[in-house]
This record gives sequence, C-alpha cells and structure tokens, in this order.
Amino acid sequence: MRILILWASLDQPNLGVRALAVGTRAVAAQVYPDAEIQIQGTGRGDAPMSLFTSRRGLLKERVTGAHGLFDWLASFDLVLDTRSGDSFADIYGLDRMRNMSRFPEILHRMGVPVVLTPQTIGPFSTRRGARLARRALQHARLVASRDASSAACAAQLGRPVDVESTDVVFAIDHSPVPKTRDVILNVSGLLWDGNPHVDAARYRHDVLEVARRLQAEGRTITLLAHVVGPDDSAGDNDRYPLADLQRELGDVEVIVPEGADALGRVREAVGSARVVLGSRMHACLNALSMGTPAIPLAYSRKFAPLLAGLGWDHVVDLHGDDVVNRALAAVASPGLQEDVIEVRRRADRDLDRFSGALGELL
Repeated sequence: MRILILWASLDQPNLGVRALAVGTRAVAAQVYPDAEIQIQGTGRGDAPMSLFTSRRGLLKERVTGAHGLFDWLASFDLVLDTRSGDSFADIYGLDRMRNMSRFPEILHRMGVPVVLTPQTIGPFSTRRGARLARRALQHARLVASRDASSAACAAQLGRPVDVESTDVVFAIDHSPVPKTRDVILNVSGLLWDGNPHVDAARYRHDVLEVARRLQAEGRTITLLAHVVGPDDSAGDNDRYPLADLQRELGDVEVIVPEGADALGRVREAVGSARVVLGSRMHACLNALSMGTPAIPLAYSRKFAPLLAGLGWDHVVDLHGDDVVNRALAAVASPGLQEDVIEVRRRADRDLDRFSGALGELL
C-alpha cells in the first residue's frame, strides 16, 4: 500500500508544516503499519515535477506525460491532504488555494481516494474561495476538522465533516523533558512589520512590554524562532525580529532551530520551559503536546476554536484591548499545569476518532 501526504514537508522553514508532516505520518503508520508513505509539500519533494504549476502546465503534462506526474499520482492507494494545516481558506490569497485545490480534483477523477486530514476549514471571504472549497469537500472521501468552527464552515458549504478531531501534532512522540527554562517567547516575523492580520506597531509594542514586565518580575526569557528562513531578512521569518528583541531585552538566550532535526530541537526546547508565549500556533501546539502550558497570542480565528475543543481557554486575542495585561494574567493563571494534562487526554481521544475513521476507509 502506498500513501501520499500532501502539502506538508520535512524540510520547510515553517516548523508547523514539518509538525504536520511528522504527525500525519505517525497517524498513517499507526493505522496502516505496512504502508509505504511519501510526503509532498509545495516544493519539488518526491514528485517528478513541482505540484505548484499552472493549469496550462498540468494540461501539457497530461498530454505529453513528459515527467510522469500522473503515473506517479496514480501509484498511490490513498492521499492525505493536509492543506498545510490552515491553507484551506482564502485569507492567504486565492492563488495558493487554487493551486492546492487542483490536485484533489485530479485525484478524484483518477479514482484515488483523498482524505482531508484534521485542519482549519475557512474562513472564505470570496465567492471564488467558497466555490473552490465546496468542490474540494465534495471530492474528498473523508473530511476531518480540527475544531468546531471548521466543522460548522464545512456544513454551511454543504459537506459536513465526517469526524471532528484535533491537530496531528499530538500524534508526535512526546517523551518528557527536564524543566530547565522559564518563559519561552516566540515572536512572529509575519506580524513584525506591515501585514494584513494585525497592527504591526501595536504588536511590537505589546510583545516587548510583556517581555519587559516579565523580566521585571524576575522571570527569565528565552527567545524562540519557529519559522526559520535562511537569513535574518524581513518577511515570514522569525529570525527577523530577534535582533530588535535582543537589543531591547539584553542578554537573553536565543534558539534558532536549523537542520534536519529542527522540529525535534523545538519540541525539546518548549518541553523544557515552564510556560510558552507564542504567536505561531504550532509553537504553542508543540508546547501543549509536550506537556508545557502555552499562551497563544492569536492573530486569526484558527487559534481559539481548536484550543477550546481541547479545553484550553488561555488564549490572548491580539485584536482585543489590553493585550499586555491579559497576557501577563494568562501566564500567572493558577492551574496551568493541571489544565495542560487535560489537554493531552482530550487530544488523544480526538485523534483516536480520526484514526478510527481512517482505518475504516479502505
């Protein structure tokens, strides 16, 4: 049996996408232990040509078969479509959604079953985005959401999900790590300068103020990059804010995980912390899955519904008022450690639901 995990990657700078690859592979291997599993992201990967190509390019490949793409796709018995966790939406642009939506349709026509793995579904602010979503949902043999809001969105589009689950990061090995760090702070390069999600100037002010006040309380700060570009250039790259933060906060530890084991380094780091403050959702999910309380600084609707489904309500919405005091209050909340134990229990239960549905598919 051959299984393709689509739109995840083991070498992506975004370690959340790596977590999706590793977690989805762990679930697939548990359900189908004898399967050969390949992983294909937005880059070249194992495919004979890039999947992020134009419709014209795909039509040419269909006619000529020059690269063997369609034979390669037909060789799989099952495709697990992750949509990079949160790309089944039009908030990151229609081009991205359009490119990712071509392949479920192609695979459907080829008779290869497609599963939409636990992910965020929506929001869709355009008619084109909603049409693409509706078609992709209809073509999927099994649809899983990772939160109730996504399930509601799918139902509104006419294709209710088959199972509500949670993020596959909880399927990754979570061996205990000694608690050697205090507060780990993950700041997003995506939000540090002008962006469509939050007011960047306010975000920079609030993050720095939270860190300074924690230091004034005697807490020790460690900075963590979770999207690691090749250099410290601006953009969707968490390296970028580190120089500004170090200049403001002084002599603080900085963790920039790189290389093939970058995800493992992140998980070990967050596992070693007393608490994580994170602007990247998977920085927080990695922490929670390792048994560390995490306070998400949430910039989109993908955060709160997923975490609420796990019984974790320690979320700070960056669009609300008084972000600094709410973040500090969340860090100081009593019972964080007890709450995170309950998160682990619920996550295991929810992933079992998805694993069961996946096992019954073939």
